[in-house]
Amino acid sequence: MRAFFILALIAISFVFPAEAQQVPGGVKALTVTSNADGTQDYTMTLQALAIMTSLSLIPAFVLMMTSFTRIIVVLSILRQAIGLQQSPSNQILVGVSLFLSIFIMAPVFEEMNEQALQPYLNEGATFQQTYEAAKMPLRAFMLAQTRVKDLETFVRIGGYEDKFQDPQDVPMSVLVPAFVTSELKTAFQIGFMLFIPFLILDLVVASILMAMGMMMLSPMIVSLPFKLMLFVLVDGWNLIFGTLANSFGL
Repeated sequence: MRAFFILALIAISFVFPAEAQQVPGGVKALTVTSNADGTQDYTMTLQALAIMTSLSLIPAFVLMMTSFTRIIVVLSILRQAIGLQQSPSNQILVGVSLFLSIFIMAPVFEEMNEQALQPYLNEGATFQQTYEAAKMPLRAFMLAQTRVKDLETFVRIGGYEDKFQDPQDVPMSVLVPAFVTSELKTAFQIGFMLFIPFLILDLVVASILMAMGMMMLSPMIVSLPFKLMLFVLVDGWNLIFGTLANSFGL
């Protein structure tokens, strides 16, 4: 729940950006107070409203700002490579991807909890300070997994070539699509390596069937038990999960 609350704080920046101005004569319960250092504080009523509104954005942030994308794509490609259509089911793949993502992102969430959530709950930090503190560990994780080429592409598309000299200065609106692009590329690279042994097995089975004159028999039906046996003998799930975790630097 702490992880979802922290992601809600990140989502609030898209719902109520920091540069929002106070509306003169507005409702007192929904006011924005400007501080001397240029930051702004929101009333608790407005913060609660923002958090409740941002809950609808949590699934998108879980998909786009964590390791979930890479994991679910790799597992989907693996199922296709083996030749299974419905097993494991989509619900199982999503559940495994979600909990594996929580395991991989645990150090990031713990850092966000210590630096942002706990001070905020103890009333030791303002809402804006909490958002900035919670954003830094997540930014560091995404920057570590994002290719420079992908980041440069979205910086160029957004017209920010002369505005940012360091990747640390790139806004979240640019970093998130660059991160997702890198994750998809990495997932397809891992999926390609997974496809090769199963493809070789399919070719061997198809060649044997053709040599025996059994051209009416589908090679997929014959090769499926052998692919399952190969995957089990090499302890495939352990290798896949270990490879995915190590790909994030764990």
